[in-house]
Amino acid sequence: MKGDILEREIHEQPQVLKNLIENESSHVEHVAQEIRGGFDYVIIAARGTSDNAARYAQYLLGAHNQIPVALATPSLFTLYRKPPLLKSALVMGISQSGQSPDIVSVVEEAKRQGQPTLAITNDPESPLGSNADHVIQLHTGREKSVAATKTYTASLCALALLSAHLNSNDEALAQLKELPMRMGEVIERTSTLLPRVERYRYMEHCTVIGRGFNYATAFEISLKITELTQTVAEPYSSADFLHGPIAMVTKGFPVIVISPRGSVLEDMRALVVRLGELNPELIMISDEPDLLGQANLSFPLPSGLPEWLTPMVSVVPGQLFSLALARDRGLDPDQPEGLTKVTETW
Repeated sequence: MKGDILEREIHEQPQVLKNLIENESSHVEHVAQEIRGGFDYVIIAARGTSDNAARYAQYLLGAHNQIPVALATPSLFTLYRKPPLLKSALVMGISQSGQSPDIVSVVEEAKRQGQPTLAITNDPESPLGSNADHVIQLHTGREKSVAATKTYTASLCALALLSAHLNSNDEALAQLKELPMRMGEVIERTSTLLPRVERYRYMEHCTVIGRGFNYATAFEISLKITELTQTVAEPYSSADFLHGPIAMVTKGFPVIVISPRGSVLEDMRALVVRLGELNPELIMISDEPDLLGQANLSFPLPSGLPEWLTPMVSVVPGQLFSLALARDRGLDPDQPEGLTKVTETW
C-alpha cells in the first residue's frame, strides 16, 4: 500500500524516543555542563520541519530555562553576506540531514565570531555536525520517507533533554521517560479513527491553530497536510487568528484545533466558542472531554501529560491524518510530488 514506509516510521516513534532518551541523555548532560553559563541567549538556524522544532525551543527554553531564543535569518549569512553580530549567543543548528549549506553557514560564522555552537542532527558526521562544537544525535535510524516524522519528534525530545539537563531537573527527566509509552497510546487510539478521515477527501483549504508550546505543532501539522495531501493549510496562533484570519472561516470550513490542557486551555476554549458561531468543520486534538465533544472529528490525547511534553504526542494525530488523507486521494505519501528527502538551500 502507498505510504507503508511513512506509516511504519510514524509507528516507530515511541521506540525512537526511548532509544534517544536512553542513549543520549548522559551525553546531553555533559553538553549542558559544558555550555551552561557561557551564553545569554540562543539563536537557532533551521528550515522546514526543523524550523518547527525551533519554535518549540522558543517556548521550552524560555519557560523552563529563562533563556531567550531567536530564529536565525540564514540568507543574511549566505545571499547578503552581512551576518549579524552574535555576541553572547549560543548558536544552534537543527537539521535532520545536517546538509543544508545555509544552516551550516550560520554555525560556521558563529565559530568565526568565537561563539559556542551546538548541532542537533541525525548525522553527526554531516557538515553541520562536523562544524559544531557539540552535537546531539537523534538516533532515529535512517528516515526513508520524504516527509519527516520521527526526526521531528526526536528533535523535540533532544531539546527537552537539553532543557532538563541545563536545569538539572530530575522531575522533568522522569516525566520525559514516560513519554514513549504515552505516544504509543496516541498512535494506537488515533489509528482506529482514521477511516473517518475520508470525510475530508475533497478539502482544498484548512487552517491549523495552536498556541504556547503547541504553536510549533500547528506549524508542523500544517506542513504535513500541505506536503502529503496538496491541501493549502495555514497555521496560526489562536491570538493571531483573531486578528484578521478568522474572516476566512465560513460554514463547513475545516479548522484543526490543538488544545491539550495547560496554560492556554481557556484561551483555546474561548476560540472554540467563537468558532462555533461560524459553524466550521471542527477537528479537535485535545485531552479535554468537553472540547472533544464539540468537534466533527476528535482525536483524544492521554490525560495527565505536562503541557511542555504534549507537542510530542499532539503532532501524531496530524501525521496520521495527513497519511490517511493522502491515501484517500490516491497520492503516494512516501514520495510527495515535487519533494526530495534532502533539500539544500543557500
